[in-house]
Amino acid sequence: MRKKIFLLILAGLCIPLLFYSFSFAESKEDLTHIEKKIAQDLFLSDLLKYAYLTNPSITSSKESWKVFIENYRIEVTWPDPQLMTSYFPSPIETRLGPQDWSLTLSQAIPFPGRLTQKGRVLEADTRISRLKLDKTIKNMVTEISRSYHELIYIQKAINIAKANFNLNQDLVKISENAYTQDKALFYDISKAQAQTAQIQYDILLLQELEQTEKARINTLLNRAPDAPLGYAKDLAFKDVVYTLNEIYGLAMAHQEDILIAIEQITKAEEAVKLSRYDSLPSFKLGLFYSAIGEPDVPNPPKDAGDDAVGIQFGLSLPVWFGKNKSKISRARALTLKAKADKLSVENKTKEILSRLWFKLQNSKRLITLYKMNLIPQALKSVQTAETWYREGDGSFADFLEVQATAYNFQLSLARAKADYGKTLVTLEQLTGVVLDKKMPAAKGGKNSWEQQ
Repeated sequence: MRKKIFLLILAGLCIPLLFYSFSFAESKEDLTHIEKKIAQDLFLSDLLKYAYLTNPSITSSKESWKVFIENYRIEVTWPDPQLMTSYFPSPIETRLGPQDWSLTLSQAIPFPGRLTQKGRVLEADTRISRLKLDKTIKNMVTEISRSYHELIYIQKAINIAKANFNLNQDLVKISENAYTQDKALFYDISKAQAQTAQIQYDILLLQELEQTEKARINTLLNRAPDAPLGYAKDLAFKDVVYTLNEIYGLAMAHQEDILIAIEQITKAEEAVKLSRYDSLPSFKLGLFYSAIGEPDVPNPPKDAGDDAVGIQFGLSLPVWFGKNKSKISRARALTLKAKADKLSVENKTKEILSRLWFKLQNSKRLITLYKMNLIPQALKSVQTAETWYREGDGSFADFLEVQATAYNFQLSLARAKADYGKTLVTLEQLTGVVLDKKMPAAKGGKNSWEQQ
């Protein structure tokens, strides 16, 4: 029977270890697989999964949450009982005989309801820690997503710059041939060469920026700054389907800083209730045992040598009413502070959302302007200027100027797309929902954020 019990205990210890080993091995396998993928082609989903497994800030926040969970279990438990023994080198003589030693076992007992109320305060701390974990994860998603959008822009800009560099090299040759035929001025050659050199400088600068952005992504993934990262795949354009007022409502219902402020109010209100228990006594229950030896007297009493047993009861005396009153006043002040902090966070969030909304709409307008108007017109102007130049109706300088304008418009479009993506990511982080599709309506025809 004992052998069976031992085997059951051993199995109970080993099974969690096996599950842990399996999950750890699975995580390591996932990381190895993602490592191979991101060295060739970059997908945002791979980077986010990798960061969740490796980022130290997320790991720290997870462990912090566990600390508060365990702290709750510790603090709502009764205090440990106390065992005390006394030995008398010179025994104390009593009527029944000398008292050699004594033993006392006592247990402190909080006033009924105190630990339950303390647990409610600690529950708020646990929920706050959980919200901080959610915030850490969302912040990490935001940082990686913004860097990813920036990397897409840089790599697109490099491709645009290289294409224009090759084109400008051809223009330099054309200008040199035209100069020998008296169809262009020396100024045209100098301008074409300067424009080519400027684009070459742009390429070098963009390549250095690419390495810098990759190093930032790698550090967010807890990798070496120079670890290999491939080419970032483009992301689909996402249009926002909410109005600004709806976004305000979403942020009030889902933004972690606001939810933390609400939990701080709950915690402060529960702390006020807990502080009232300081005006109530706590109790102590104990058991006393004293070993009595045989008395050294001619006629010992009938019960001589019998050990003494006693029951102890005590209670604290909360007589310092001023101190207890101050504790309640302090808890109420913390409640008012928490409510004021919540309003401050809400107002600050709305102000940030308003600025982000303007930036998002401005980037969207720029994308439409460059994509639908300026770039098509610039490319058409390039063709027209080239035709006029070849037919002798236009100058080579005009042709170069139009070509440079088209190049700058292409870079500006890529920049506007990156700014739009980065701003949208930040907006989604603050609202806590995806903004390119409506949340399903809850019962009663209201959105879930309206019911919270």
